[in-house]
Parts: sequence; C-alpha cells; structure tokens
Amino acid sequence: MKSQSKTVLAALIAGLIGGGAAYGGASILNRNASDNSNLITNSNSNGTTKVSNVSVNVSTQSEKAFNSTKNAVVSVINLQKQQSEDNGLASLFGGSNSKSNSNSSSLFGNDDSEDSSSQSKSSSNSELETASEGSGVIYKKDGNDAYIVTNNHVVEGSNSLEIILSNGQKISAKIVGKDEVTDLAVLKVNSDKITQVASFGNSDKIKVAEPVLAIGSPLGSDYATSVTQGIISAKKREVPQTSSSGQQIGNATVIQTDAAINPGNSGGPLINLDGQVIGINSMKLASDNSGDSVEGMGFSIPSNEVVEIINQLITNGSVSRPSLGISYIDLSNISEEQQSSILKLPSSVQSGAVVYKASAGSPAKKAGLAKYDVITELGGKKITSQTGLRDILYEHKVGETVSVTYYHNGKKETGNIVLSKSTSD
Repeated sequence: MKSQSKTVLAALIAGLIGGGAAYGGASILNRNASDNSNLITNSNSNGTTKVSNVSVNVSTQSEKAFNSTKNAVVSVINLQKQQSEDNGLASLFGGSNSKSNSNSSSLFGNDDSEDSSSQSKSSSNSELETASEGSGVIYKKDGNDAYIVTNNHVVEGSNSLEIILSNGQKISAKIVGKDEVTDLAVLKVNSDKITQVASFGNSDKIKVAEPVLAIGSPLGSDYATSVTQGIISAKKREVPQTSSSGQQIGNATVIQTDAAINPGNSGGPLINLDGQVIGINSMKLASDNSGDSVEGMGFSIPSNEVVEIINQLITNGSVSRPSLGISYIDLSNISEEQQSSILKLPSSVQSGAVVYKASAGSPAKKAGLAKYDVITELGGKKITSQTGLRDILYEHKVGETVSVTYYHNGKKETGNIVLSKSTSD
C-alpha cells in the first residue's frame, strides 16, 4: 500500500501461498474452584484412558443450509502465462497488465474496451501457471452447460480458467461475459459432473443481525468449501469502488457482514439459513483511515443486483448502461481559486462533476452542456461526495429522459438529457 492513511478495501483473491497453520482449542470446565477433591475422581496406576461412548448428534439449520449449497461452490483457478516483470497491484491480485486509463471518459462510453473473449486466448496448458485462485457458485444447469457466477477480478487477465468442484475434480471453463463496474463475471462449464446448483434469495428481504454463512476457498483451493458464520451487519453499505487500474470509479452498494471472509473467498456465496444465495462475496475492509487493522467487515454484492447483471451477461455477453458522452472530474479536485476564476462558481456550490469534454452528438452536447460546466444534479438527485455522477447515472436506463441541473459560467441552468447506450460495455 502506498499510504496507510486511506481506507483499504481489499479484493479477495488468493495467489500462490505457502505455509502452515497451527490449530488449538480450550475446554471450559464448569467446576467449583473451592472443592479441589472433585478435580481427580480416580487414580489408575496403569494409566489407561478411554474414549467416552457418548456421542452428540447436533443438527442445526446452519448445517442444513450449508449441505444444500456446498456442492455448488467451486474454486476458480486463474491461469496465466508467466509474467517476466512485476505488475504491481495487478499481479498482487491476480490480474494481468491492463491498460491504465485515468480518463473518466471510459465510464461514459467514449473509449473502446477489450472484448471479453480475449481473456480466454487459445494457449497450451503447459505454458500456463496458476496466477491466483478465487471462488464461484454454480447457479444454473441448462442441457450440456452449467453456469457459474464469480467476481470479475477473479478472472481478470486470465489466459485460461479451471474450475475445481467440491469433490476435487477439475474441469475447464470459459468466460461468457464480465462486468468491471459490478465486479461480476459468468463462466460456462460442461454440466456432466455438476450435481448441485444454488438458488438466489431476495436480498431486499434480508434483515440486520440475520445469521448468514460464507462459503468459499480462503487462501485458495487447499481450503476449498470452507464455511464461516456471522450476521448481516448492514443491508446497504456504500463503499468506494476501484477499477482494475486502481482508479476509483464510484461507490458500490453492498451487504456488510462479520462472517470471516479472506483472500480466495472472492466470488463465493453469502447464504441465508435457507441455503439461498443472498450475496456474492467481493471484498473486505483491511484497515481504517488511521491505518489500524480492521476485522469482521466483509462485503457482498446483493443477490438482486447479481441476478440482473448475470442475466444480461448470458444474453448479451455485456451489460448495457446509459451514457452521457462526457469526460469529467470531481469538483473536489479543483482548487478554490480555479472554481472562482475559471468555473465562476458561487461559493455555495460545494460538490458536482466538472465537464472537461462533451463529445460531438452526445446526449450531454445535445442538452447544451459544454466544457467547464458543473453538473450538480441528475434525475433530481444531488451529486455529493458520497454519491457521484456515475452512481446516479447507472440508476437509469438507456433511452430514459432525465433532468439535469448545472452551472454554466456561474449561472444555474436546467435541462433534460435523453440517455444513450454506452459504447464501452
């Protein structure tokens, strides 16, 4: 990390990790400390010790939920050609050398994106090695095909993908579609060996303090099908979201849980006690603003959003989103002197998106927006430090007409924008 003064949201994907673990435990003895005579009941000179014949048969709802889902949870192996150079954060989290695009225009359809099929280049397995490992969950079986949802960052940069089923069998997989914005991807495998699929629950119906289970492969496939238990700490938590190049691209609305989520759990399911998937585990909070270590703060993509995205990925191979056709920078990055001299903004305007390019023929251009205009509201929602322009835009659909409030040469203006489809799905 370059600085410990910032909140660290760690994408949960395990690389090649070596080492061991020590296991221990403690028994709680319910004894009267004043009666020492009860501590030793018998003295046996030959030292013979026996195992009790008493067995405890405990059947819990957690166990039932786990058993109904566990065989649908898989390990996802990201295979890549060996990198000759260290690639910084991308290599740390299993990604390949990707184009660094600090220009915000990529969020609004002004740049061409790489075709997802290029992530599965034809290559001999002998030339590849495991770059990272994550998790996934099988949610659909259709004829000869079965479909797996995982995180985009789990498969990022892959030259080939392997899936390890809960019984240890390996099968090859290919990418159907992936979406960097929501950090979701759909994989397809042959369904011959698939014995169980998971079902999705309604994430709008979950409750704070409701018990949940997280299933996945923490630290990689050596610990596959590990399960941890916790509760829902918050139903809708806003957290910063970054692209594969490390650029913050907005906020994600996620489920917060204290169920233990570790590197390698990415893409695995968060389930309720009915065994329904209510979220896809994606990241955890590693440290706070002061750099102090944080525990028990994991985040999952809500199932309702997951279902909407993966259905589009299967149908179209990409996600259709609305576009404004602009490049912009957050107002907080502009000095007060420039806000006054160049943007001519009133001092009362504290947040917004500064347009520094409006493409010819774009929805924004047609609505009258130009360079140095400052958008303060879209669709009736104010742009704030917590809710950016991108977050509000993606709440709308292609073809929808939305209102816009902006400042032009310091004067407040209003208008309407007909949203077009982004060209960089």
